[in-house]
Amino acid sequence: MSYTRTKPSDNVSQTQARLAHIQAHFLTREPKLQGKVCVITGVGSVKGIGRASAFLFAREGAKHLYLLDFDGSNLPSLAHELKEKFPDVKVTIFQGDAADELLVARICRQAVEEESRLDVFFANAGIATSQFLPDVSAEGFMHTLRVNTLSCFLAVKHASEWMRRTSESKIEGGGSIILTASISGLRSGAGTVDYSASKAAVNSIAMTSAYQLQRTNIRVNSLCPGLIETGMTTTTFDYARSRGNEAKLGQLNPLGRYGVSEEIAQMALFLASDDASYVNGQNIAVDGGLSSSHPVIPGRWA
Repeated sequence: MSYTRTKPSDNVSQTQARLAHIQAHFLTREPKLQGKVCVITGVGSVKGIGRASAFLFAREGAKHLYLLDFDGSNLPSLAHELKEKFPDVKVTIFQGDAADELLVARICRQAVEEESRLDVFFANAGIATSQFLPDVSAEGFMHTLRVNTLSCFLAVKHASEWMRRTSESKIEGGGSIILTASISGLRSGAGTVDYSASKAAVNSIAMTSAYQLQRTNIRVNSLCPGLIETGMTTTTFDYARSRGNEAKLGQLNPLGRYGVSEEIAQMALFLASDDASYVNGQNIAVDGGLSSSHPVIPGRWA
């Protein structure tokens, strides 16, 4: 394996070759992630975005999935179900902290050592908070940023290093890094101060990294989910259901409903695949349209 920086004199020919490869992709009917090696963090929740993405990536031909979660309770069953349903897909699980730099670096290195390539890193691990501003401690604020933001920074830092590498199975460096942010990182009204700040930072990392990694063929984008039923939002959903208010969940967006993890996983798949070959440095809301408008009275124009 080797890494060489693109020379200006080579840029035209390499760009033409890259475009030819991309155009060929659009003419095939192969699975969208055929032969790609992928890392996904935050896969532990049975209703989570990470788990849904793991199954979708496997269905779309991923060669090897490296899966990480802080809580290891559901990891063995996840690996078993994936192998049972997709026997051709290799699955390696890790229990650990997505904000542990040594661990993130080790997973990226292991992927390349075992498969000679790293194509996708979906940094999905995160936590939600519920405290109002006066109750948020400095320690709590920094903990939220560590889990939600530092984990994404480390994914970009280390995944991009290994994605640049070439090998017999990967003639040209490149890849896709996907960060889970939130619509609370786009504007206020969708989360607590610490949570919103952490996700705004994730959105900034995606935009800034795209230029820091320019001409490497590595794309960095963030996903901004709206109200999605996951393990992280269980308290909100259980409370609404206990009061008979389930129908009101998500009623503020134009679709009038909440979303499910599989809907976010579909966007992650798009960004991971060559279908999104010209999408870079974007913060993409998947929220039923909630963030498309300033607040309005339903049925009236603003």
